[in-house]
Amino acid sequence: MNALTTALKVSRPGLWFQTLWLYVLPLAAGADWRDPVVWVGLFYVGFPLNLMVYGWNDYVDWEIDQENPRKDSWLFGALAPKETLRKLIPVWVGLQLVFAGIFVALDSWRMVALMAGIVAVNATYNATIGGLRGRPPFDLINPIAYLLVVLLSAWLNDTPQVPWQSLAYLAAFCLHAQLIGEVMDYWPDKASGRVTSATVLGVKPTKWLILVLVAIEGLALGLMFDDWVMGGMLLIAVPWLLADLLFIWKDRQYSRTEYTLAGLGMNAAGLVSMLWVLYSGSLMNPVWPL
Repeated sequence: MNALTTALKVSRPGLWFQTLWLYVLPLAAGADWRDPVVWVGLFYVGFPLNLMVYGWNDYVDWEIDQENPRKDSWLFGALAPKETLRKLIPVWVGLQLVFAGIFVALDSWRMVALMAGIVAVNATYNATIGGLRGRPPFDLINPIAYLLVVLLSAWLNDTPQVPWQSLAYLAAFCLHAQLIGEVMDYWPDKASGRVTSATVLGVKPTKWLILVLVAIEGLALGLMFDDWVMGGMLLIAVPWLLADLLFIWKDRQYSRTEYTLAGLGMNAAGLVSMLWVLYSGSLMNPVWPL
């Protein structure tokens, strides 16, 4: 595997949809897709940003990941030698500096503060001593900083700021996405002694929390944005989550095939919802509360 392919795999293309979705949201207010600036930002939040986020995380969690069945895939990341991950550090550091310069040139010096914030969030999460990834409940609060991608898009593309109702919905979404990842990693995390909110709560209570969050998000989309299409997609997932919790997997570990199917399903749902948000513009136009 050559260096570029390894870097691409480390960036976990199967999870790009999360940052791409957040970047696309402000563009629903109206954006010229012929503008190269749109694509520069889209590329950044896809590859360079995720290379830093996941490359950094993979480096500090290397020992734990050796026993993680969902690793070594394009969906959930490479299982690269630690030395390879170490050599990627100057690559993703350099990319952040390059894009910080590009964004300053395209927008203004305020981009320095934004990029510094993105790096600081990842540093506090991945620090080998005192990192928030191992300090519940901060392991759940820290990922809400993904919303900085929304701000990046709005500033870079000169679009209206996203309404607070949308930010509240997205915060809940980031929270439940983090919990899903922690459930997937529960068994290797538990075996290694790593502490997360999921290992503290247990599999079933964590799944209950995910179910409640998804239900709240679905209702919020319907009631606050009158978007019962995307809200309905989430509400339809609730019975499936309940079946998973009570009858199918319960607290059993998922197989690699099941991880893969779940990842493909999340990508399909992410793509459909992204296209719907761009088409409808619903999340830029709340109907309640005004």
